[in-house]
Amino acid sequence: MEEKVLQHRKNGMLVLLLVLAAYIVAVAGLALGIMANSLLLMIVCIVWLALGWILLPGLKVLKPQEALVLTLFGKYIGTLKGAGFYWVNPFCTAVNPAAATKLNQSGDVDSHGKGEGMTLNLNGQVTTTMPNKKVSLKLMTLNNARQKINDCLGNPVEIGIAVTWRVVDTAAAVFNVDNYKEYLSLQCDAALRNIVRIYPYDVAPNVDTTGDGHADEGSLRGSSEVVAERIRAEIQSKVQQAGLEIVEARITYLAYAPEIAAVMLQRQQASAIIDARKMIVDGAVGMVELALERLKDGGMVELDEERKAAMVSNLLVVLCGNHDAQPVVNSGSLY
Repeated sequence: MEEKVLQHRKNGMLVLLLVLAAYIVAVAGLALGIMANSLLLMIVCIVWLALGWILLPGLKVLKPQEALVLTLFGKYIGTLKGAGFYWVNPFCTAVNPAAATKLNQSGDVDSHGKGEGMTLNLNGQVTTTMPNKKVSLKLMTLNNARQKINDCLGNPVEIGIAVTWRVVDTAAAVFNVDNYKEYLSLQCDAALRNIVRIYPYDVAPNVDTTGDGHADEGSLRGSSEVVAERIRAEIQSKVQQAGLEIVEARITYLAYAPEIAAVMLQRQQASAIIDARKMIVDGAVGMVELALERLKDGGMVELDEERKAAMVSNLLVVLCGNHDAQPVVNSGSLY
């Protein structure tokens, strides 16, 4: 379905003035026909007064970044775009299957369900409002619910994304899919699941996230920009036929699932402790080597292998211990 924009239809004000002027003339003509006893004039005026309002439903008002998809007896005749006061065939019908769909996104005031809007007035009476058939061309942000997905290592993670999108082809959005809002939401969920399962939550060895056959350091936590761009491209490839453009996708929430969060936290803490201990040992060994070299070069004291071993042991205990060393004065000899 190819979009066809209706041009040169901003004549709503002229048609409205002509209809009002014709009603005034009809009222005056009816009065004149009664006075002149002219049956034909009275019939013409009465017919216009009874049927002239039929032209008024053809008046359409559009605000900036709004569009109206019109059909005439089931046939698509075109789309009105741009702010203005239009007049079209009064028998045209506006079509927007997603008008009553309310998602958790900008532009949808009521996010509690679908269908006609229900409001409660001050008297306690429930009133029903018909959905707006206009198609919004503004940038909108869809914030889908968080999903629990297994990463490439099988660890369940919870992730949420925010997708910025807009309608670029109104005919495709209305006629190519049943409901473009629900279609977009479904494709966002599917794309998110397809991409997340490629990456580990954190950097892991021997994992290929790019598909080139070589292990890399890609991860959900460390490569969020790359992951978000791949999600955006995946969604765009699916919604192109629906006339939608995905401007941006961003990860808004990322965490391990509650059932393994505590275990993974302990694992991260253990890894951090091991790395810290390794750094402390490397530094202590370097300091011991430096101390032995300085003592040897300065000729301050001659140490045999047994004394060197004792000195190394004492220094490593002092440098690698978690608590302050308690000095012990040795008044004797090692032999």
